[in-house]
Amino acid sequence: MDGAQFPPAPEHGAPPQYPIESVDNALKVLLLLGGRPSLRLTEVSQYLGVASSTAHRLLAMLQFRGFVRQDATTRGYVAGPTLDGLAMGVLRRLDVRARARPVLEKLNADLQETVHLGRLEGADVHFIDSIESSRALRVGGRLGRSIPAHCTSNGKALLAGLTEVQLLALYPDEQLAQLTPHSIATRTELFDVLAQVRAEGFATSHEESEEGVASVAVALPARHSPRLAVNASAPVSRFTPQVRRDALDHLFAAVEEIDRLLL
Repeated sequence: MDGAQFPPAPEHGAPPQYPIESVDNALKVLLLLGGRPSLRLTEVSQYLGVASSTAHRLLAMLQFRGFVRQDATTRGYVAGPTLDGLAMGVLRRLDVRARARPVLEKLNADLQETVHLGRLEGADVHFIDSIESSRALRVGGRLGRSIPAHCTSNGKALLAGLTEVQLLALYPDEQLAQLTPHSIATRTELFDVLAQVRAEGFATSHEESEEGVASVAVALPARHSPRLAVNASAPVSRFTPQVRRDALDHLFAAVEEIDRLLL
């Protein structure tokens, strides 16, 4: 099998300033494995343009980390448990969004406000789904965006589920970055707010991620991975105490429904 029969490795954007060839070769092997049931040592050697000994060392390291395993019968290399786990994790995340979508649609229709589904990624909250309000004055959707968790209601609801050790690892410094003058500015203040979130069962944000925007959020039970939270966002001018109470009633019901759907 000659090199012309191998698919080209995908490229996204400009190449890194300081490329690491061994890392690039390992990624190329995984990409090649994605399109084939198994790989032989000679195929990997030809594909990468390296000696068989180099290809063997590369495959040995991938096998050590569980990304590939060697079939005892064919001696070919197939996907290992680590790679399978990563694939299943991606599928679970896609499945979470699909299962939660009808609940978010109902929540959006009931409240007539923008709603978001977010997951915790380190010290950020990443919004995996969003449905905007149909009102002329509304909060824009944040689908695909990542925002510092301490600046959002979703993020604070999720951070409240972490231990102090986990929080200290995420926030080693006392000073925190602010997105607006209303954002939480210190770790001490954040820990005080999170204690309140744990006591009340929900988190709020008042112009902390964006001026003119308020929101309230409720997290799903911690048994779910990744950690998820749902929020309702509205212009500050419309987010009265009564609107917030009504939103909370609907959010708790929505979270309970999503929790059942994900079991």
